[in-house]
Amino acid sequence: MAEQGLRNSLDALSQQLAAAVEGVSPAIVAVDARPRVRTSGVIWRAGVVVSTNHTVRRDEEITVTLHDGQELKATLAGRDPGTDLAVLRYGSGESLDESVVAARGDAASLKVGHLVLAVGRAHPARGLSAGLGIVGAVAGEWRTWRGSEIDRLIRPDVSIFIGFSGGALLNTEGRVVGINTTGLARGAGLTIPAATVDRVVDHLLQHGRVARPYLGVGMFNRVALPEKLREKFNLQQVSGLMILSVEADGPADRAGIMIGDILLALGDAAIPDSDDAQALLGGLEVGADVKARILRGGELREVEITLGERPARKR
Repeated sequence: MAEQGLRNSLDALSQQLAAAVEGVSPAIVAVDARPRVRTSGVIWRAGVVVSTNHTVRRDEEITVTLHDGQELKATLAGRDPGTDLAVLRYGSGESLDESVVAARGDAASLKVGHLVLAVGRAHPARGLSAGLGIVGAVAGEWRTWRGSEIDRLIRPDVSIFIGFSGGALLNTEGRVVGINTTGLARGAGLTIPAATVDRVVDHLLQHGRVARPYLGVGMFNRVALPEKLREKFNLQQVSGLMILSVEADGPADRAGIMIGDILLALGDAAIPDSDDAQALLGGLEVGADVKARILRGGELREVEITLGERPARKR
């Protein structure tokens, strides 16, 4: 009886997972936007497909293949390298089918150990592909290496096959909790939560890009400040950021920042490491003026930097 009950439970789970994949299938598309290998995308809104920035390598001559085999021309609405998201538009007017839009779930409800499905459509002729695994790690808000905020860290312990970037992560109810990518962490697949995707899609559809401020410097974290200098200038912090490179004609260069300067603070905030600097910049606008306190040649100086827009990169 116990063995039969286990078989029944496994069969029920199997049917549930298959139904989840089948249910989301119309919302999963193949995107042809790079040489040789297609990638996956998700119909996020009527006429709007979300994929990953690092796999959408062309700005023009893009097509999406729907679940029924239709191949349609698509245009790039915008891309955001910071969150590794790209947004495409396809179709128009009455040709758009609201019923194929992906049903979304709440990524905040995911816990370590929950079953999840990675779903993609990189090979239209072969149909949908799926991988089963568990949520391997979750955490709170985090910041990508390009300074963009992601609402939640989600690392699914599931194979993200070639072409799966841009596809969906499903919960067992068949709802899309995020977009999968291998472009935000080396050697690991991560999931961009649906809440983050919504926010970025709104911005890209309206503006075509997400403008983020930057300084235009390379920095080395937590350089210890000599005790004598701390006493001389009554500094409470014990470390700062050493400037290792300055982008030519960038914001810091125009403000007079030099290689070898030690950056102590931006505005009123001490910044012992680059994460602190990125967090502070994330709350400012392009074109804002920020006072930078630096040590140069044993002397304390203050300069004003007008923040520039981080240059766009496709990948």
